[in-house]
Amino acid sequence: MPLNMFLRKIILFLAFVTISLSYAQKRKKVDTVYVYENVTVYDTVYLIKPVQFKHKDVVFPEMEIREKFFVRNIYKEELDKQRAKNRISRQKPPLFEYGIEGGMGLKSSSWAQELSSGRQQFGEHLGLWISRTVFTPQLFVMFSAHLYHWNSTFDLNANTEDTYLNGFYFTKDNQSLLFQRFNNKHFEYAVQLKLLYEWKNIRPFAGVTVNRNSYTLQFLTPENMGLDKPEDFKSHRANLGFSLGAQYRPYRRILLSLEYQQHTLKNLFLKNSSFDFDVFKTNNTFAERKISFGISYMISRR
Repeated sequence: MPLNMFLRKIILFLAFVTISLSYAQKRKKVDTVYVYENVTVYDTVYLIKPVQFKHKDVVFPEMEIREKFFVRNIYKEELDKQRAKNRISRQKPPLFEYGIEGGMGLKSSSWAQELSSGRQQFGEHLGLWISRTVFTPQLFVMFSAHLYHWNSTFDLNANTEDTYLNGFYFTKDNQSLLFQRFNNKHFEYAVQLKLLYEWKNIRPFAGVTVNRNSYTLQFLTPENMGLDKPEDFKSHRANLGFSLGAQYRPYRRILLSLEYQQHTLKNLFLKNSSFDFDVFKTNNTFAERKISFGISYMISRR
């Protein structure tokens, strides 16, 4: 009896275990697994301490300072030097400047207005000039010399027409002269002294000028008991005047100028050294005016 009871308990226990295991297998339980890694960092610390050292019997090499070696760009250095020189030269104008000028213009003389029917003479000119800075780089004094050639606006010819100058004239020693020809085609020589001020490539100026006109009048003079020798009577008197105008510099070496000049002529003397005779001997004073346009080329460097 007790044995049967014991077996019954064992069977019940095994049945309970079997049922529990089967039920546990049917449940799919997910477990979380944590993995920990133990990392150990090792570091080394170095300490530097001064240590007394006896360098007995220790030989050190002598210290030698050597020049650092580098490659020079000679072409670039010369180019930079030239650019610097050009920049300085542009900033500082030269003490002297000189050049040549050519141009054209119109001229009128009060003594020839009636003969010319109010027309003005057309002409060309060539000149040389030199200038110097004074006090400031913008202030200049210029000296120039010009040669003008003026075309004729009238032509009095006794061989082709009856002019108011036709006829005989007599010198102080009673030599007879016969008028032949006279026109106002002539050369003019002029020198000028100007004061200029440069402002933003514009140069207004004013100055004084002295000119001489080479008018020519022709007579027939005595030769071999007749009036057969042509002689020229010319003007040689210098006339004082003034000039006003302005220059403009469109380029570094080019100057454009517009100028007005006026001279005063005290009488109109035409003389020949071989004859004591003054043509147009009057006490009148005449005015001579001209306006000209010129182009200058600066020869000097700027």
